[in-house]
Amino acid sequence: MSSPRDRGKSLMESSGSEPPVTPSRYESQKRRDWNTFGQYLKNQRPPVPMSHCSCNHVLDFLRYLDQFGKTKVHVFGCMFYGQPEPPAPCTCPLRQAWGSLDALIGRLRAAYEENGGSPETNPFASGAIRVYLREVRECQAKARGIPYKKKKKKKPTTETSGGRDDSSSPSSSSFNFS
Repeated sequence: MSSPRDRGKSLMESSGSEPPVTPSRYESQKRRDWNTFGQYLKNQRPPVPMSHCSCNHVLDFLRYLDQFGKTKVHVFGCMFYGQPEPPAPCTCPLRQAWGSLDALIGRLRAAYEENGGSPETNPFASGAIRVYLREVRECQAKARGIPYKKKKKKKPTTETSGGRDDSSSPSSSSFNFS
């Protein structure tokens, strides 16, 4: 098998005088995440081939990643539970932030299909993964005292009453950003 250096060299030789395209930050992160997940599966006892990967392996991987988290998530009995900015340190665990896990699953879901997996068998697109992420989001929001509410999409306003100026009405001139 050729080394990454040799493959890069042959790509440059075959592409003529065009410089190699640098992958975007997203593409680089997606490749790193895919390789990390693949390594995680290889390290299982016994190793799990990607073709046998299920949503349970993905859930185990997400739980495994918690040990490297940087987000303080207060446990229910902690005196700072529900406080967004606690006044003192506590012994509650650090976890992966919900947003990081959500973005990770999005990248892995895309990488799975780019690497030959079918959308119908994508373990990263499983309903169990969505449920897990929703539970993490809600748990972290409660523990930090930050209510998480899904933003509702505004309905587009339409012109009514032929030419009447409604600019003085509160509903058309004010915006609700909460």
